[in-house]
Amino acid sequence: MNSLAPATDASPALTIELARQSAMCDWRGVLFFADLDLLVVSDLHLEKGAAFARRGRMLPPYDTAATLKRLGGVIADYDPGIVISLGDSFHDHDGAAEMPEPFREELAGLMAKRDWHWIAGNHDPAPPADLPGHASQEIAIDGLTFRHEPARGAAPGEIAGHLHPAARVVRRGRAVRRACFACDGSRLVMPAFGSLTGTLNVLDRAFAGLFARERLTAYMLGRKGIYAIAGSMLR
Repeated sequence: MNSLAPATDASPALTIELARQSAMCDWRGVLFFADLDLLVVSDLHLEKGAAFARRGRMLPPYDTAATLKRLGGVIADYDPGIVISLGDSFHDHDGAAEMPEPFREELAGLMAKRDWHWIAGNHDPAPPADLPGHASQEIAIDGLTFRHEPARGAAPGEIAGHLHPAARVVRRGRAVRRACFACDGSRLVMPAFGSLTGTLNVLDRAFAGLFARERLTAYMLGRKGIYAIAGSMLR
């Protein structure tokens, strides 16, 4: 669809094709490849509130609890065998080590019996302290490449995070801006999953050269569904 539909018409997930692989964009901001039994999530920014507090800037300390609760719901629904967290899983290099034990136990429970991969991010370049899983700079699986920051130039099959894309549309004189998946069929940039994360308009110059504009679609996250917005509709 090329325009915003009423919320009641929203789909909870939309199927897309990327580098000859079929995936579902879920309205909660995760990507699921059923044929690979693979769930992708990006930019959790766990312990962001605590990181700010360590620097003397107090924020409400509820972000990690909220993010883990949402992540738990997604994992319960899809029960993936493989999970890739696309970097900036923690807001800084102390985040994993300083995470309170109840949150650590909750995260470990979500990871249990899954092949879990931590991709290095700019906020967390080192593997998370004392947590299971495999740490990598990037991973290649069946024609797909998973990394934190999008590569410049052509990168068919790339799935990245880092930029926290958002779509902005104007309808009947009113503007709506929401986090989104940004994809042109060759590359996809994930929305940030963390509860205390901002967004960047997908038309910002930081995205320049990443997508073929005529093929760009923003899969916009709504309150209970997701909307496919053609690139020509974005503002």
